[in-house]
Amino acid sequence: MDIYKIHDIGELIKDNAYVGRGIVLGKSADGKKAVSAYFIMGRSANSRNRVFTEKNGEVFTEPFDASKVQDPSLIIYAAIRRFENKLIVTNGDQTDTIYDGLKAGKCMKCALESREFEPDAPNLTPRISGVITFGEKDFSYEMSILKSADAVGSACNRYTYSFSPLNGLGHFIHTYVCDGNPIPTFQGEPERVAIPDDIDAFTQNLWANLNEDNKISLYVKYVDLESGVEENRLINKNK
Repeated sequence: MDIYKIHDIGELIKDNAYVGRGIVLGKSADGKKAVSAYFIMGRSANSRNRVFTEKNGEVFTEPFDASKVQDPSLIIYAAIRRFENKLIVTNGDQTDTIYDGLKAGKCMKCALESREFEPDAPNLTPRISGVITFGEKDFSYEMSILKSADAVGSACNRYTYSFSPLNGLGHFIHTYVCDGNPIPTFQGEPERVAIPDDIDAFTQNLWANLNEDNKISLYVKYVDLESGVEENRLINKNK
């Protein structure tokens, strides 16, 4: 087994009906850009009734049809926010927990000590989070997953990963292994995936290979480390 293998993300997800929500952080192959991506999927009508919206550089999930919203508590949140030189990406309202923690001088790990997996038994969906910290023409990044210690939610296990960026390498963490009932939660370390220089190629590879029935929205950001200029791509299935 090659533990250093770098996978094509499209190949990883193409035959998987339900990987849930996913975060990718990493560096473009030419070493010039910090890359982040976030996507959401859904099986229920409530989950599928969503779109991404971008406001002042931040990304939110919002209802596509407000009249059909059943329970907004776990599906409507800020997915991407900035605090100073940090970019926060998460799959829930812990985005705000991390933001408030950073503002109070805490690290991501410390800020998330107050949170745990989602209260959606029997799935007990993990909370996944990532923070990119920009420095002088480079960056570092961390990822976190908060998951149930057992099948009934008796306790929360917390895993934090810190990465040094390497050209062409990204790390991919998602909420579920595959579809099921209950849905099996993500296992192991974030997966190693290839990050190309072309934002459109990366965006298309992700979107085209997410399950057609269950994919909802995707947001991809490339940040030039020299100039700070950003390129963003936003795709919503609901239009």
